[in-house]
Amino acid sequence: MHAKSLTIRGANVWTGRGFEVRDIAIVDGLVAEGPVEGADVFDGDGSWVVPGLIDAHFHAYATSMDGFENERGMLSYAAINGARRLESALRRGFTTVRDVAGGDIGLARAIDAGHFPSPRYHFTGPALSQTGGHGDPRSADVDVCFSHGHMCEVVDGVDALRVAVRERLRTGAHAIKVMTSGGVFTMTDPIRVPQYSPEELRVVTEEARRRGSYVAAHAYSSEAVMHSIDNGVRSIEHGNLIDAATAARMAERGAFLVPTLAAYYAMDKRGAEIGLDAVRLAKNDEVLSKGQEAVQLALAAGVRVGFGSDLMGDLEDEQLSGVRLQVEASGAAATLKAMTEVNAELIGDARLGHLGVGAFGDALVLSADPVAEPSALWEPAARRATVRAGVVFTA
Repeated sequence: MHAKSLTIRGANVWTGRGFEVRDIAIVDGLVAEGPVEGADVFDGDGSWVVPGLIDAHFHAYATSMDGFENERGMLSYAAINGARRLESALRRGFTTVRDVAGGDIGLARAIDAGHFPSPRYHFTGPALSQTGGHGDPRSADVDVCFSHGHMCEVVDGVDALRVAVRERLRTGAHAIKVMTSGGVFTMTDPIRVPQYSPEELRVVTEEARRRGSYVAAHAYSSEAVMHSIDNGVRSIEHGNLIDAATAARMAERGAFLVPTLAAYYAMDKRGAEIGLDAVRLAKNDEVLSKGQEAVQLALAAGVRVGFGSDLMGDLEDEQLSGVRLQVEASGAAATLKAMTEVNAELIGDARLGHLGVGAFGDALVLSADPVAEPSALWEPAARRATVRAGVVFTA
């Protein structure tokens, strides 16, 4: 998107440890040393400014709660609807997203060209799933072929996986997403059972690492998480069913945890009304109450805990509910760190997650101190503006 110069004047600015009153000078989209002549001015008096938030588990192409519609519906519709979902996230304060299962270089190019307002966009392309794994949308009693879609691809075997990883990296993927346990949204895969063989996982992580990238794994249970990190996975998505020993192993291995608390809350709250069947509602019940506990276990073990939302279809408007739930689990300061510093480290861009000189000019302007009054992080009324590369957006 097009960058601008802006001065945010006299605001309480988050330093990573607390707030200090100062101006923020943004020149051509980046935070600069001092005042800028001719820049637009935003009056920050009485405001609290935090770095632009990062959602590390977003799905632009998740247009529906129906797996086949997400996978094989018209890509033109998915892309246009994805643009709308991205703009909505930006106006909630998320200036960067990591799309782990979907997205492509065409959507990324449209964002870079400034064709619509959007967070900064990092995509994995379709997630990799074994036959009958979490990314396989077929129920057991449906006899249809499925190999790939907009969000997932079924790939079995070492050689096929090597080619699939190389193709994603060729076409601009930021990281590789792989399904290593069952999930709530699919019909035939028990949640706790690990997926993919060690040999298959290793070829995925080795190919990604050789290109300077990494692998994010959908994994719920301790068994699946251990299977993932022991074979080179860097980022564990969800992780609701981990125990203390697994959290300690994650810390030892340097793995991140990206919790997605909004997804289970939203499906529990609204799943029946939007047509989720009994199988998926029962799976959601299994992980619902464990997500916040997993965050606490991970933090106690020294795991770097980020933040994600993982919302499908019409549930996307629950993104800020995930912030509230994570604050309940770990407190406002830790959640703010998760949505800024930790997710920036996970993505690997030193310009993200802070408001120091050289950072992206991305910020969320609030009307209250989010540490003293955490509801400012999720209450729409507390959001004065989102700033993305020096451009101001209202909620």
